[in-house]
Amino acid sequence: MQCRLLRGLAGALLTLLCMGLLSLRYHSGQSPQAVQEAPWQSPPSPLSPELQLQDVFIAVKTTRTFHHSRLELLLDTWVSRTREQTFVFTDSPDEGLQERLGSHLVVTNCSAEHTHPALSCKMAAEFDTFLASGLRWFCHVDDDNYVNPRALLKLLKTFPQTRDVYLGRPSLNRPIRASEPRPHNRTRLVQFWFATGGAGFCINRKLALKMAPWASGPRFVETSALIRLPDDCTVGYIVECKLGGHLQLSPLFHSHLETLQLLGAAQLPEQVTLSYGIFEGKLNVIKLEGPFSPEEDPSRFRSLHCLLYPDTPWCPQLVAR
Repeated sequence: MQCRLLRGLAGALLTLLCMGLLSLRYHSGQSPQAVQEAPWQSPPSPLSPELQLQDVFIAVKTTRTFHHSRLELLLDTWVSRTREQTFVFTDSPDEGLQERLGSHLVVTNCSAEHTHPALSCKMAAEFDTFLASGLRWFCHVDDDNYVNPRALLKLLKTFPQTRDVYLGRPSLNRPIRASEPRPHNRTRLVQFWFATGGAGFCINRKLALKMAPWASGPRFVETSALIRLPDDCTVGYIVECKLGGHLQLSPLFHSHLETLQLLGAAQLPEQVTLSYGIFEGKLNVIKLEGPFSPEEDPSRFRSLHCLLYPDTPWCPQLVAR
């Protein structure tokens, strides 16, 4: 009788202990699913420090043709404010760039051609370098993008660490379609949204780790070849078709495929990325008065940078009256 009573008390104590541990797990903000998602890495804690710019990995994709005409402009402007976070991925060595960037210049073994395999090869290098960095966000931009670090950080801070986040802006007003090969010589038609690389996009580490089976090492190029689409489309395919995620649309990312002059000067400090280029046969740039003339600053990036960071040494200083 006394033994049965002791066993009953021990069982009750064990039950209460288990309930307490479960309650602690749920009140800490981690679900059992979150704990199991990435067994090779501890899930992010809701109590992690507030996101800082140094937690963001910014990858710039370029090619030797644009080292002088595009990259020097970026290095003088926004990259000067994000040097520790920015890595430039190219296909050819460059002594001048190497001196300015050091280990942040990543020379890939990719082709310099503007083809699907070459573009996907560089994106694979970006993705792998990000995974090895241990940083919390991966953001990709092209060499004709201006990144506003303040606006970028402000936007990324709005997303909880417990969510999978794929953030950007599509270039199409509809999902793209692709033929996905299936066993026995069959194909399946899939459709998905993707963020255009020309405007830039961001992925948090939680989602990037889930993408690894299709995106790490040689797998990214293989996945791109499978659906016969370029790198930015391949990212959307992995997120939406393989992982069941979705693109989080943001109007704060911009490419030269939209009419940039529709953005008012008062809106510019809020935008995360901006661009320039030829669109429909005309130079497509933001509309901004001074401080440099269009002849001195055709992209308007230098004028924009002085608007955002007037303390930059080469910016014209306002004379106090």
